[in-house]
Order: sequence, then C-alpha cells, then structure tokens
Amino acid sequence: MKVILNLIWLVLCGLWMCFAYLVAGLILCITIIGIPLGLAAFRIGLFALWPFGRKAVERSDAGAPSLIGNVVWLILAGWWLTIGHIITGVLLCLTIIGIPLGLANFKMIPISLMPLGREIVPTDEPFGAASVRPAPAGHPQNQGW
Repeated sequence: MKVILNLIWLVLCGLWMCFAYLVAGLILCITIIGIPLGLAAFRIGLFALWPFGRKAVERSDAGAPSLIGNVVWLILAGWWLTIGHIITGVLLCLTIIGIPLGLANFKMIPISLMPLGREIVPTDEPFGAASVRPAPAGHPQNQGW
C-alpha cells in the first residue's frame, strides 16, 4: 500500500515539492551560515519525494542551536514551503483519491516549519495510525513509578 501511495504522491505533488526544497537548499547553501539549513532542506526534500513508510520524530539531543536555526529557517524558507504544503493539501483533498495525500501534506507542515532537531526514520505503521513512542531508558515511566 505504501508503494502505491508513494507512486501517486510522486506524480501529483512529490516531484514539485522536492524541487521546491532543493531550490531552497541551494539558495541557503550560498552562505556559510546557511549550510546547515540547506542540508536540512535537502533532507526534507528527499522525505517529500517518498514520504509514506517514513516519519519525522523529534531528537532528544536538540538544543538551543536548533531553536535558533529553526527561527532563521522559518523566516528564510519555512513559511513559503509550508504554504506550498497547504495549497497542495487543499487541492488534493478536493478529490476522493487525493484525501490521503492531502492529509500527508498537512502532516509535513510541522517539519517544513521547524526542521532542525527532527530526524526522519522508517516506520512499519500503516498510514494515519497514531504512534506512541516509548519513554526513553531511565525515564520514571519505565521504572513503575
């Protein structure tokens, strides 16, 4: 099912959203300060090309530099990439077959707004299933408190 959704996604919106992220990444890599943001744009661009079967999770080791980078990202590239996801999501939701793809576009909005401090990982969960992450080792939830 993931392969079918990814192929339909690729044709209807994956290629041009990936292209938008690649253009943003190239523009951001022009300056030395923008290189980490450009690399994040390339990473998300590949995620936008083939999103089903993968998800973005927050990294526990992200700190203040990620927050500062996310603010700069939001100002330079995040807002217009998010607008692209919103427009594409709304247009896809106008058709019955496009509803899962439109919802996937809406799920990509958080990573397009604030990509630093997140990691893209494979998942075996069916599309749309709620995910519950286990508590980290040493967390009081794991110790029966």
